[in-house]
Amino acid sequence: MGDKAAEKRDVWQGTLALMVLKTLQAMGPLHGYGIARRIEQTSGDLLAVNYGTLYPALLKLEQEGYISSEWGFSDNNRKAKYYKLTRAGRKQLNKEEREWEQTTAILARFLAPGEERS
Repeated sequence: MGDKAAEKRDVWQGTLALMVLKTLQAMGPLHGYGIARRIEQTSGDLLAVNYGTLYPALLKLEQEGYISSEWGFSDNNRKAKYYKLTRAGRKQLNKEEREWEQTTAILARFLAPGEERS
């Protein structure tokens, strides 16, 4: 079998923000490393979170008002920036979840075998 690390996929374009918002909804405030690890764990370790894409995504979400941040201390007593979901972020998450459910339902029609329409 191949190297497990080599089999990991990068997070799909456009889904990272949704994964970050959903993670913060489920877990409460987390620092960047905690968010990345949780996304990887939730994916069953099939996704790899690249910090070069995570931190710009966090910055963008904060600028849009969907998350807020404050400095705190991590478990090993290191200074870390903690991110949390805002009210606007919860509304945005609900909207994006509905859109993704519709998108995946449409894609499922194309991918379903023997479902060709004449």
